[in-house]
Amino acid sequence: MTSINFELSRVSGQPVDDAELLIDLKLVAKMLGASTVSIPKYREYGQYDESTIASRFGSWNEALLTAGLTVSNEVNISDDRLFENILALWQHYGRQPRRSELAKPPSAISQSPYNRRFGSWRAALEAFVEYANAGGTEAPPVLEKGENQPKSGRDPSLRLRWHVLQRDRHLLRLRSKSSYITWC
Repeated sequence: MTSINFELSRVSGQPVDDAELLIDLKLVAKMLGASTVSIPKYREYGQYDESTIASRFGSWNEALLTAGLTVSNEVNISDDRLFENILALWQHYGRQPRRSELAKPPSAISQSPYNRRFGSWRAALEAFVEYANAGGTEAPPVLEKGENQPKSGRDPSLRLRWHVLQRDRHLLRLRSKSSYITWC
């Protein structure tokens, strides 16, 4: 005969204390193998409702900090930090940074905060130029072509290559106009 053990379960609607919320937040971070937890990930793996955590600690970011985790999505970034990021990019590339370069290092800030604050990347650059010129920030020297600039690819895309092959009936033209070989 097998013995049945008693188990205590939490009653739905019973208040949860802060320590339980923080423990669950840390468990989800550990399960994900990350130093932070986004709201969608917590919604997927967490035990409690994310709005309970956010309201209990004031915000989701405050809950993460209280749990000893890093902030997943920083909001209300100051103009100075936004402009410092643009300056770092400008110095890194030796030219005006492009919007696409916000997605890769050395950029620490994505394009969303710039769009929220200034309406567009172009407007953010205009505000930066005005800020930098008013503050006496010296522009980095213009680099010669090829210095510290990403190399553009020389290979055509697969789509373009396919269209060229179709156009040429899958024949590769060599140096001589009369000699052709079949492209496999």
